[in-house]
Amino acid sequence: MIGTWAMLALALAQTPDPKPIVAVAAGGPAVTGSETTLLLVDREADDEAQGSLRWAIATSNAEPGRYRIEITAPTIVLKSALPAIKGPLSIEGQAFARSGGHNVVDGSGYLPRDLKSCPGMVPGQYGTNVRTASNPGFALVDTKAVTLRGLEIRNFCIGVLIMRTSNAVVVDNRIVRNIGGAGVMLSGDDGKGGSTSNTTLDNKVLRNTFFENGDGLELTRGAAFNLIADNVFDGGTDNLEPSQGIEILWGNDNTVVRNRFLRYSDGLQSNWGARNYIGANVFEGNAFGISLTGAGNMVEGNEIRGNGIGIAVRPEAKVAVNRISQNSIAGNGLPIMRCSAGGSCDPKMARGGIVIGPPGLEHGSFVGSRGMGVVFDKAGAATICLNQDDAPNCHAQPQFALAPPTLSAVQRAVSKLSVKGTLQAPPASLVTVEVFAGKAGTAEGERYLGAIQAVTDGVGNAAFAGEVEDAATGSAITATTTTAAGASSAFSKPASLR
Repeated sequence: MIGTWAMLALALAQTPDPKPIVAVAAGGPAVTGSETTLLLVDREADDEAQGSLRWAIATSNAEPGRYRIEITAPTIVLKSALPAIKGPLSIEGQAFARSGGHNVVDGSGYLPRDLKSCPGMVPGQYGTNVRTASNPGFALVDTKAVTLRGLEIRNFCIGVLIMRTSNAVVVDNRIVRNIGGAGVMLSGDDGKGGSTSNTTLDNKVLRNTFFENGDGLELTRGAAFNLIADNVFDGGTDNLEPSQGIEILWGNDNTVVRNRFLRYSDGLQSNWGARNYIGANVFEGNAFGISLTGAGNMVEGNEIRGNGIGIAVRPEAKVAVNRISQNSIAGNGLPIMRCSAGGSCDPKMARGGIVIGPPGLEHGSFVGSRGMGVVFDKAGAATICLNQDDAPNCHAQPQFALAPPTLSAVQRAVSKLSVKGTLQAPPASLVTVEVFAGKAGTAEGERYLGAIQAVTDGVGNAAFAGEVEDAATGSAITATTTTAAGASSAFSKPASLR
């Protein structure tokens, strides 16, 4: 008689691995069960004949999970919208595997390059900065497990729409000149403008190049637990509405790592998202590198250089805290006038590495466009709380108006730096002071040197002292304060290391 453990071992040995490591490493959902049947797209004409892309998607949709699609046609210029895709399905351009090239799917055959070609869901609105799902190249709606790889997806309103869809993978593509909602839009929109919390989960957008899309990518209305990694987001120089590399709007618990953001109004704009992790990215040449609202977001280990503001923490109606830690921030404060529903074109606005409280597009004092097709009532825009007699609906200063620390002494101690100072924070609480070094005459934080902890007294005052890594003579030493609740300050005034 076979024992229980032996029977279990035999059953496991006879059960195929439901998620082979090779499939996972390739960036796509694993095939379960029997092998899929190939549908080859070798026809450039956009018709329903065998070999066309339209034929292949319709065939697969009739029996989802049975087929995979491979494209050999170099360029397919569509005459009308493709049918929405039903997963599971993998669509791959063969040129990528063979030469690193991309097979092109182009919407210019029926969509003129005009923002009004991209209407919003509210009548009369159009363009990038409106609620929309119009005219996508590939539509993944209420489905799962669709992979797109090795394609150039260009000249649509939305390159790839991932709406109420999970376990999709968009990998190794070029997403080019999609002028409406975004190059890739991940949205949990319930159809009425509300969010769904469990429909747009566990998607991956990996190793793509986004070029001259209005927004590169959006994570909106409940999109959660998605991974956005190793992509390049470049607003380019011929962009009709260069808004955000990534916009997070009511998106939570997403991971955005190792991406590069160039030439946008905002490299990344977080609008009331929570617990998103933004780490190890590069932000360069944007009006705002990161534009931040929301609660519990973590901005850590990024390289933020040559922007108007490196990190802008905007006021909002509900005071919330976000942690900013161990970033390399230098060379910001540039007069970059790019403000399509982000950044700011106010020549008098404070600029620098971390700025707490600059007005955003929801504020009456914002200088810039709210969006080309947005109807905006400036009279109803928010103001920022500054005095006791402010309007009752004003937006409070972010991070609970946490002040930067004051450095009183910085000197070399053998192979370390001895740092002393004072700070003010919430009473009777643990506070972390992060210390940075930069070039002489600067007031940012190019190199993280270490952290010193302190405990505030009953009225919130604390003195701190400790040692951190050494820095070159003549360096400008700065510091930030972070509370136990996760609120981080701007940089302190610099102290010179002599």
